[in-house]
Amino acid sequence: MKYTELGKTGIQVSRICVGGMSFGKAAEDFHLWTLDQEHTTAMIGHALELGVNFIDTANTYSHGTSEEYIGNALKELGIGRDKVVLASKVYFNEGKLSKEAIAREIDGTLRRLGTDYLDLYQIHRFDYDTQVEETMEALDRLVKAGKVRAIGASAMYGYQFHNMQIAAEKNGWTLFSTMQNHYNLLYREDERELIPICEQYHVARIPYSPLAGGHLTHTGWTTESKRSRTDKTLRLKYDQAMDNDLQIIGRVDDLAKKYGVSMSQIALAWQYKKGVTAPIVGATSVPHFDDAVKAVDLTISDEDVSYLEELYLRHKIVGALPEE
Repeated sequence: MKYTELGKTGIQVSRICVGGMSFGKAAEDFHLWTLDQEHTTAMIGHALELGVNFIDTANTYSHGTSEEYIGNALKELGIGRDKVVLASKVYFNEGKLSKEAIAREIDGTLRRLGTDYLDLYQIHRFDYDTQVEETMEALDRLVKAGKVRAIGASAMYGYQFHNMQIAAEKNGWTLFSTMQNHYNLLYREDERELIPICEQYHVARIPYSPLAGGHLTHTGWTTESKRSRTDKTLRLKYDQAMDNDLQIIGRVDDLAKKYGVSMSQIALAWQYKKGVTAPIVGATSVPHFDDAVKAVDLTISDEDVSYLEELYLRHKIVGALPEE
């Protein structure tokens, strides 16, 4: 495994992150394909054996049971708190990003994870109902209180992220060190504004859905997996551009054959080539995660990048809107 600094935080993370959305109690109103406690513990234990030390989750994943399962897994495995980098998120809760909500939700997250601090606390979306100054000050208080080491943001428009950083700069509050945005070969809209702003602030990019919910791991559009059959969110994200995206998927397959590797490895190697710090990979099986980890050691050429990107067409915005 290779490691790098998370922005300018001094926190060292593996070049791949375990996605916590795969863990938790299955539910009709969230996801039906998540792993139970036993399999969550096994998956996290295996990831740690591979050298992965970075785990991301959220307060609402599987209604909080993702955090619980991760906390239980680390306890069962006897992992020292300093051996793992824990990240979680806040927004899809009562009060969204108000100061009261942030103060309340961090305590719930820490309790469920079984820890007294988070390495990284991220806002899950932009809150259109709360002043950015209120949110940034509330997050800064958590850093000063020792409950959080660093803060980050997730999917939003570039101007929103910029405004929040400016508010923090003007008031001497903690700035965001990371951006967890929606980014992969089938969705590159953030290249226009958000990613350049991240580079301006030396913000580490840790994108979610780097494999487009599995679309970049196989030819064709669907499979017989439980996720492919039941994940309504996945269909909303990608089905609208299926015809064009299938051509891009074909090119991923072409390069996979050229290098003698999997399509997953090509899709993730492209992320590293684009300056990503640690893509967040959600997996429900050990072989799939083993495969993804191999991408850390794969380097593709500039010509390969051009070949993969050539057919991309502008997509409808997904992820930055308040209702998503």
